Amino acid sequence: MRRDRLGDVLTVQPDAVRSWFQPERPGPLVFEHVARTGHGRVRVDRWPDPRVVVAEVPGNISLRGDPTHLPTAELATLSGFVDAPPEWLPALRAADPDVAVWDRVIAVLPDTVASPPPDPGVRLLTPDDAPALADLSAESAWIAETWAGVAGMLAARVARAVIVDGRAASIAVPFYTGGTYEDIGVITEPAHRRKGLSTACASALISDIRGRGHMPTWSTSPDNAGSRGVAERLGFVHERNDVLYALRTPVPTS
Repeated sequence: MRRDRLGDVLTVQPDAVRSWFQPERPGPLVFEHVARTGHGRVRVDRWPDPRVVVAEVPGNISLRGDPTHLPTAELATLSGFVDAPPEWLPALRAADPDVAVWDRVIAVLPDTVASPPPDPGVRLLTPDDAPALADLSAESAWIAETWAGVAGMLAARVARAVIVDGRAASIAVPFYTGGTYEDIGVITEPAHRRKGLSTACASALISDIRGRGHMPTWSTSPDNAGSRGVAERLGFVHERNDVLYALRTPVPTS
């Protein structure tokens, strides 16, 4: 444990506060991703007996506890998509009057749905593939956020992709990795859409996730017809509706 330079919040080892984020459930597994990958950080307002826990990776935050005990200066530094209980919304709105509520749909892939056959055009990415991802479009760059960027994602060897003419056309990756669930993130570059590449990459990733003994999950927005269509073709079923709070960040358009 060490004192972080941002406000009075302390950085702690995730295992010390794991109970705050249990039981694990499908969706934005920010805490579990930090705990299991080492990317990001987990902080508390005090130790021992914390009253607030903040788990974060770039652009994605989970908040638990009593919002009145998160230092105002610390809340002012946060930005991104926030997973938090409803009682946090007034504090978030006080910090950012323009905070938006982003509706989410969470789905899971039942064990009864067979794993799709492998597509020979999809392969596992490694650090040697860095040149293929060097010029991802701005709307696709988010795919590596939770892995501390492209280099971290490639080093983890968890992403599946289709490479066309030396460039990544589509990528699927566990955007969040938990102990039970892995939430799939997938992008297809604009020039390669409507060719089934997102489905092919996600299909390969499903086999990898199941091979690790985990359940694949899918998170999207209700108005993202493309994403929901891919999930339905793969056999994902609705688990719940949820929300994220967009703090000092725009809500993506479908």
